[in-house]
Amino acid sequence: MKTNWGAAFQIAAVYVGTVVGAGFATGREIVEFFSRFGIFGLIGVFMAGYILTYLGAKLMRIAAAIGAQSYEEMNVHLFGKFFGRIINIMMLFMLLGVCAVMLSGAGAVFEEQLGLTKSLGIFITIALSLAVMVVGLKGVFAVNTFVVPMMILFSLILFFLSVRLPGFIEQVVFIPYAEDGWKAVIGPFSYTALNLSLAQAVLVPVAAEMKDDNTVKWGGILGGIALTLILISSHLTLIMLPGFETFEIPMAVVMKQLAAGLYWIFVLIVYGEIFTSVIGNIFGLERQIKKYIKLPSLLVVSLLFLICYFISLIDYGTLLSILYPVFGYISLIFIVLLWMKPVNVNK
Repeated sequence: MKTNWGAAFQIAAVYVGTVVGAGFATGREIVEFFSRFGIFGLIGVFMAGYILTYLGAKLMRIAAAIGAQSYEEMNVHLFGKFFGRIINIMMLFMLLGVCAVMLSGAGAVFEEQLGLTKSLGIFITIALSLAVMVVGLKGVFAVNTFVVPMMILFSLILFFLSVRLPGFIEQVVFIPYAEDGWKAVIGPFSYTALNLSLAQAVLVPVAAEMKDDNTVKWGGILGGIALTLILISSHLTLIMLPGFETFEIPMAVVMKQLAAGLYWIFVLIVYGEIFTSVIGNIFGLERQIKKYIKLPSLLVVSLLFLICYFISLIDYGTLLSILYPVFGYISLIFIVLLWMKPVNVNK
């Protein structure tokens, strides 16, 4: 069966756009799971890249093979009916928590980079999101076709500028002291588990629509390779920033120091990535909740934003460092079962 390379690249773009959320774009997620562990973090990045490539492709191949229309169907296939439903309820809360992290990240952009209040940033993001939910989603998801390639380009620019800094090799091989150093071992697994379990909401229906196994497989592989390159370049950039753990949006600080002329464009791209992620999460939550409770969409979305707003008042870095690892550990069983499950493509 021939591979439709155009469609494969489209799937790869969707995969990258889904995983590159607020934590990824700001660099805070990469710091939490990898960069603060030095050379062990770099080893973790390569492991995470392999898992994202192999299991990302497998996730979509299984979805296409069973014709799953939603991540709920995928979880029932992996866990069985009883446990699948429990996992789906847990994912509802995880998506809510991630949406709160995204909102907090938007507030952090306004506070740390624009010198405005965090609350103002959150309110503006909620207002824009509500407006988009009324008008329609197509325009916002189209933003990703611009934001994702720009994000990759800026990551590579920062990487090449960082390589030229004095002491680069010393920083790459440096082993910092970390009280929770054991997390360097589990980090690649909890990180990929978190991202793959949440990415299901988008990847499963996309793969099921495509159907062709070869195309879906190569879309997953290409997307995984692209994510690995961004992870490596971001990690090697962040380790050159003194005190990178103290910043809410470390990638923007690096950009300000190394390429000040591109700084405001980069901040806009980071905010665009956060904004599209907020919309995607809220849209997914609203669709899931409406299966159980029959309420007007605008009311459901408004209630979701109200809950997310109160959670997002916690500092972005604190919120991400608590919620993301916890969600990652919860999701570990997901990638174990995904690894074990055969694809069973019908020839």
